Amino acid sequence: MNIDLLRRLCETPGVPGHEHRVRDLIRSEIEGLFDEVSIDPMGSLLCRRAPRKEPKKKGTAPKKVMLLCHMDEIGFLVSHITDKGFVYVQPVGGFDPRNLFSRRVLVSTDAGDLKGVMNPGGKPVHISTPEERKKVPEVTEFVVDLGFGEATRDKVKIGDMVTLDEPLIEIGDKVVSKALDNRIACWLGIESIRALGKAKHACEIHVAFTSQEEVGLRGARTAAYAIKPDIGLGIDTTLACDTPGVPDQDRTTVQSAGFGLHVKDSSFIADRALVAEIEAIAQEEKIPYQRTMLLAGGQDGAAAQQAAAGARAVGIVVGTRYIHTVTEMIHKSDLEAARDIIAAYLKRA
Repeated sequence: MNIDLLRRLCETPGVPGHEHRVRDLIRSEIEGLFDEVSIDPMGSLLCRRAPRKEPKKKGTAPKKVMLLCHMDEIGFLVSHITDKGFVYVQPVGGFDPRNLFSRRVLVSTDAGDLKGVMNPGGKPVHISTPEERKKVPEVTEFVVDLGFGEATRDKVKIGDMVTLDEPLIEIGDKVVSKALDNRIACWLGIESIRALGKAKHACEIHVAFTSQEEVGLRGARTAAYAIKPDIGLGIDTTLACDTPGVPDQDRTTVQSAGFGLHVKDSSFIADRALVAEIEAIAQEEKIPYQRTMLLAGGQDGAAAQQAAAGARAVGIVVGTRYIHTVTEMIHKSDLEAARDIIAAYLKRA
């Protein structure tokens, strides 16, 4: 599998509203895979592949199948710079502040990327009291130190993007990286079409690499309204809480058990017939899968389902441990299963 592409996708910074570098990378990778490529006003990359054979019912319009793959990762925007050069940030996306202590970050400016470190304000361990050490700071209490002191104000602007700075690594059968949520979907949006190859498909395929999902499915809403799909496939991560300290009923997925056939979260309930159809294809093709539900959270499939007059929708997801951290972890076989089911479905749709 193309780990090099996944590495480049994950290590390219792109928070909500600042997806341009990820979009440029994707655009360079998809040459020849689609018939039309455009960028909409929200910054989403919209890719269309025309049918390669007549619809099943002659004289009818081809079915529009839309893959929604959001490009953004959780991160921050610069909100204030002190006279001494400490940078305050506002989050764009959901963080647990317990995961932010002593992190290396990248501040992306108009002139280039600057490396820095993130820590909360307050006393270090040597001079703090036991009670002070129990306090978990709010996200907005963390500051970035770039090492330039007063000169920081000449280098950084309000609104500049800040991302956590960690490389992708492979350990055992797993991939670990920041931004697997949701660069795995970007990977799937590319690699599933590559896997489709020259197969004759009757459906009209739209792959939307969407913007600003982490702050409310924003790019997916406008893209889906423009395309008006018949079928929406929300491609995303989901939880894999098959780890110590989590009850079995809350684990959501088990890693290495296959792709997740996502039937519900707090943003949508999947189309029952579509769930059954994809399940039947997975069984016939011997592609491992597991049904998944999520108590909270949402994904772009909901935007496709609710756009314009509506669409039938379902999620194709990959179970991810330690989500919304720099140690997000997936099993390679689950990612491959997601790629294979998407390609198999598109051949038949």
